[in-house]
Amino acid sequence: MLSLTTGLAPLVLAGLLGWTGAVKAFSRGTAQQAPKTVLARILRSSERATLVLRATGAGELLIAAGLLVVPANPVPGAAAAVLGAGFVAYLGYGRAAAPESSCGCSAREDTPVTWRTFARAAVVLVGGATVAVAQDTWWPTVSERPAGALAFLAGAAAVLVALSADLDRWWLLPLRRTRLRVFGHPLLGTAAKNQVPVAASVELLENSLAWQAAAPVVRSALLDHWEDGGWRILQYSGVYGDKEHARPVAVVFALDATAVRDTGADAVVRVSYVDADSGEAVAVDELGAVPSRKILPMAG
Repeated sequence: MLSLTTGLAPLVLAGLLGWTGAVKAFSRGTAQQAPKTVLARILRSSERATLVLRATGAGELLIAAGLLVVPANPVPGAAAAVLGAGFVAYLGYGRAAAPESSCGCSAREDTPVTWRTFARAAVVLVGGATVAVAQDTWWPTVSERPAGALAFLAGAAAVLVALSADLDRWWLLPLRRTRLRVFGHPLLGTAAKNQVPVAASVELLENSLAWQAAAPVVRSALLDHWEDGGWRILQYSGVYGDKEHARPVAVVFALDATAVRDTGADAVVRVSYVDADSGEAVAVDELGAVPSRKILPMAG
């Protein structure tokens, strides 16, 4: 197993760095995500942050190419380890200085820094050090043990996907929806037959007292929505706590799927908070201090 791990480590690391590097270097989303990253705060410029992200992506692609072509040379592995160490330090600063900002690690990830981001950076650090020390080539391992290599690469790919928040929409959200359909949702109510557009539910929610109470925590537009037992569930991301104690949270609202602003009576809206790191519900009295947000001036 050890020989299989050291032999295929260059291939796994090259796949990870090749993917994240290509997205940062060539994706249009890099310029769109740059203002939301910790890097933009450090450099005090979205343009400079975009350039650094693209340069980092180009460096990742170069290291990935070295891991594929000359894995027995210690230089690509050492470069990956240094890059991983830099990622860990950058993430640590970002979590302390701006916990509500994203890291820009894949240029498509706009969620706050979590343990998964640190874990992926640690994979780059440990994987690079392993490759630099082992100095193994991957092609003999693939040719001599194809079944074991395929199983190892599949498992490694699953772990990397699980550590990538920007891929949640492909596996985690469908899994959560399936779980809710099977086991039900804690915010259940009476089933209703007449459905209204989601935009109408969002409008009703944003004019409710529940929204006003939760607004300081919310940090995104609508991320996901589904219906269960007559309730329309609307999910947002947010941050609770302040400064070094700030933590990412999922804000989940539930309201009658048939209610609109013209129905007359005030609609019942329920809200719950789920810690993004642990997945556990957060009680209202545990939210602590919530940083206030300044109201932007109207353009005259």
